Amino acid sequence: MARVLLGVSGGIAAYKSLELARLATLAGHGVRVLMTETATRFVGAASFEGIVGAPVLISEFERDPMRGGFPGEEQPGHDPIGHLELAANCDVYLVAPASANTLAKLAGGVADSMLTTSFLACASPRLLAPAMNDRMFANAATQANLATLSGRGVEVIEPDEGRLASRGEFGRGRLPDPERLLARIEAALPAGERPWDGMRVLVTAGGTREPIDPVRFIGNRSSGRMGIALAAAAARRGAEVTLIAANVSLPEPAGVRRIDVETAEQLARAAAEEFKSTHVLLMAAAPADFRAATVSGGKLARQDGLELHLEPTEDILASLAAARGEAQTIVGFAAEHGGDAVGRARAKLTRKNADLIVLNDVSDPAIGFESADNAVTLIDRGSEAEVPIASKDAIAEAILARVAELRAEASGPAA
Repeated sequence: MARVLLGVSGGIAAYKSLELARLATLAGHGVRVLMTETATRFVGAASFEGIVGAPVLISEFERDPMRGGFPGEEQPGHDPIGHLELAANCDVYLVAPASANTLAKLAGGVADSMLTTSFLACASPRLLAPAMNDRMFANAATQANLATLSGRGVEVIEPDEGRLASRGEFGRGRLPDPERLLARIEAALPAGERPWDGMRVLVTAGGTREPIDPVRFIGNRSSGRMGIALAAAAARRGAEVTLIAANVSLPEPAGVRRIDVETAEQLARAAAEEFKSTHVLLMAAAPADFRAATVSGGKLARQDGLELHLEPTEDILASLAAARGEAQTIVGFAAEHGGDAVGRARAKLTRKNADLIVLNDVSDPAIGFESADNAVTLIDRGSEAEVPIASKDAIAEAILARVAELRAEASGPAA
């Protein structure tokens, strides 16, 4: 677990910082939040406090009830100076959003709030994520302030380009998505600070396509979104992640190594090769169960009709499980459609010799293929737990949290 200090200054993008705080907490980090007075006009301090489980500080004259401590750790026995203690204890400090006004203060060394004072006192990695109107961002004063801060070793996360808060305006100034911000936070942490540093994770994503002729194929509707979310979550935890993507059009997360495949046979070969050095396998891809017994070398004519003979593809998950080593954890996925979905998923857990099955009932259109949200049931040999509907990023964090628990149960605290 890392100790993350999050500074929130005034701007409409402050609402994104709520999601960032939530994702960082789900990833196992202890998060403390500092806000400027103006930031509270956009987002209430109570919202952050409910998410991170710690008081939000605004003024440098406030007493910190946690005495400079972070969630999940023992508090100091004395009552230290708040803005100095939080800055001294954090592993990384990100200001997001960083308004033009706050950037000017930080560049000039102004210390008039808990956020700015702690920033001056912080010796850990410091990051800034500017967010404002594009004209304000492009202004020479703002650019000079950013250059000054960058020259002092502060990492500046460039804003995105897109629609801005002002109606009808488009340009550079949007705060990046919370998932990207968390990835930048974790990349700035010293080696060994993230919970999965040194682990190798293999993720498969998407759906295979089994050719019938050069144009047609047998496939499924898997988009790969869940696998992408899992790869991103594992990378945020510090793992070395390889993604085997079967016909996935989405970009891979930052820092993730990608291997593209098309068919179940190609997926099986790539997975078998990568699995040898893997600690955790997350088999989120949907490989086809059958393929054409004969593939036509030319396009089949419509008027000639089509008679298709199918043969089974390799059971990739079962094959990998049969070759597993002692310290490997295997997670399979089951897309079921109504009925006794839990019973079928539990049977799959045993049949495939997996450690965990993630059940997704695709009969619900709200959480089916290509949906941005999901709801799953986590089934292992001793228990099952429902994860209610949430974003696939949140679902991914819940899955990896259970994986971490299973590895700890199997191997002790060093897992």
